[in-house]
Amino acid sequence: MPFPSNPLERDRPWVMRTYAGHSSPAESNALYRNNLSKGQTGLSVAFDLPTQTGYDPDDELAVGEVGKVGVPVTHIGDMRALFDGIPLDEMNTSMTINATAMWLLALYQAVAIEQAERTGADVDELLQKLAGTTQNDIIKEYLSRGTYVFPPAPSMRLITDMVAYTVTAMPKWNPINICSYHLQEAGATPVQEVAYAISTAIAVLDSVRDSGQVPQERFGEVVARISFFVNAGVRFVEEMCKMRAFTQLWDELTKERYGVEDPKHRRFRYGVQVNSLGLTEAQPENNVQRIVLEMLAVTLSRDARARAVQLPAWNEALGLPRPWDQQWSLRLQQVLAFETDLLEYDDLFTGSVVVEQKVAEIVEGARAEIARVQEMGGAVPAVESGYMKGELVGSLAEKRRRMESGEDVVVGVNRFETTEPNPLLADLDTAIMTVDPAVENAAQEAVRKWRAERDQGRCDKALDALREAAGTDTNLMAATLDCARAGVTTGEWAGVLREVFGEYRAPTGVAAASGGGEADDTLIEIRERVRATGEELGGRLRFLVGKPGLDGHSNGAEQIAVRARDAGFEVIYQGIRLTPAQIVSAAVEEDVHVVGLSVLSGSHLQVVPAVLEGLRAAGLDDVPVVVGGIIPDSDARRLREQGVAQVFTPKDFGLTEIMGAVVDVIRAANDLPAEKVPEPA
Repeated sequence: MPFPSNPLERDRPWVMRTYAGHSSPAESNALYRNNLSKGQTGLSVAFDLPTQTGYDPDDELAVGEVGKVGVPVTHIGDMRALFDGIPLDEMNTSMTINATAMWLLALYQAVAIEQAERTGADVDELLQKLAGTTQNDIIKEYLSRGTYVFPPAPSMRLITDMVAYTVTAMPKWNPINICSYHLQEAGATPVQEVAYAISTAIAVLDSVRDSGQVPQERFGEVVARISFFVNAGVRFVEEMCKMRAFTQLWDELTKERYGVEDPKHRRFRYGVQVNSLGLTEAQPENNVQRIVLEMLAVTLSRDARARAVQLPAWNEALGLPRPWDQQWSLRLQQVLAFETDLLEYDDLFTGSVVVEQKVAEIVEGARAEIARVQEMGGAVPAVESGYMKGELVGSLAEKRRRMESGEDVVVGVNRFETTEPNPLLADLDTAIMTVDPAVENAAQEAVRKWRAERDQGRCDKALDALREAAGTDTNLMAATLDCARAGVTTGEWAGVLREVFGEYRAPTGVAAASGGGEADDTLIEIRERVRATGEELGGRLRFLVGKPGLDGHSNGAEQIAVRARDAGFEVIYQGIRLTPAQIVSAAVEEDVHVVGLSVLSGSHLQVVPAVLEGLRAAGLDDVPVVVGGIIPDSDARRLREQGVAQVFTPKDFGLTEIMGAVVDVIRAANDLPAEKVPEPA
């Protein structure tokens, strides 16, 4: 039988990336070169939390966080090492960076210019070629991921300056990647994900237009450089329809609100990472098929196909993936793109009644929610009021309720839990990659050496110029570039802007969030245990939920806080980015009965012992500490040996059961006997 005729010219494959970076610029550079040699067609840089939040490796808040969830980049020397031997004029580089996006773009541009100067290439031509993306979406940081630094208004100013600058100086660069990915991780429904991302785009485009930095006749070029970064969950039909809805709404918005006539300028351009937080610690081999299904959601529909895809690895719920794990995920993309016939056909869903109905449903819901946000004054007021955050926390609480009740099935977690021994996990300590603790000390020594050997006068002059410009409405890219070339550090650049702009603590959303659904018998029983134990101890039980260090992934902490409140605890939750000393101080001031620490960044072996030591020094030896996060079994054993009462990991998905365990911990710490709880009336 002959092969079928090809009805279309084969569509070009999407850019294939792996989100990567760890330990040091030199080690990350080796990883990038290795991935590129395997057929990866773009780079996606993961920065560590100090870099993302504007701290140098030797800052107090950086303890335990250096090189853990990404690569530390502290100055232009680090950026040189990160891209050593990689010609940036030939690369498409995505940088997941938000609050400090302007700074990292300046470092990247400065290194690209150095490369051009070494080869005698024309610098202006180089800047015209530089292609890539800075995520630069601060709204979703206030709502989900937590790596914000400055208040909303100056943060929007930094974004506006970058957009205006790149349209002229770096026309192939995407200065913002409006990121609904983390909104879905924070609980967003498809309607909320579309609505809040479009609302963010409106806020950015309005700000650029109103700044007067771009002539109206060039505004189509601004719209053309706006890209999106989305999440694809395992409900792949719904996710595919979501992307078609996004495409329809974006075309409608840019034409009607901004008068963009060129269809190429109005094209909805997006990249995707499939849902990392949906991957399971239990039976992690099932994550492979989850990743494949999620990839199909953003590749099957030609009219709404992603132009860049990066996939997580099967073992990310266990820890940091190894190079082999990342290779596996890259091969998944390559098999789909090059072995199947997916790219040979027109859109597979045109005319589908089912798809059209689902798309219309998402579009209608998103329009209504966008209108609601606009009535509040737009995305920034909706952040400052806590409205959007409260809606997301409530949505996530409802999702957790459905999973805990079994309404939503997660294979291997709440159904089909029996399993054969997993050969992939035969040696668990080698099934993930760990970052050498010496990395942090090396980075601290390196930055001190850098400061000692640079031209300090030149740095001071550049920082003074930045400070002066920040106090005006001058575009800050020029001053930032001068700082980059002078040898200023990440912490120094952000520190000057902190002086001028101030810092910010976003609403947690916990107070406004509903726990989701009616209390079941198990929750009613736990409420009685909380009440009775409180009476035995002379008052209501007080539960301090703490986020030590720079880890901003607060979804788990917020859900624990909501369920603890619903179980009858008095909850003290002050949000993210606290030092161990601040957590200890809160425990003393609030006279708490238990401290719960949430750590997802891998810094648990540094920050948790610091809290334990602080509690002992404050005379609170009798206050038990429980810990939750992505914590390998060997680390959990070490934490318990140091005094942690209990460790919870993603496999402990039942929040009400966790509340019962917390009551057990409090009773044991206070030498109370196991209680007999009366049947609820």
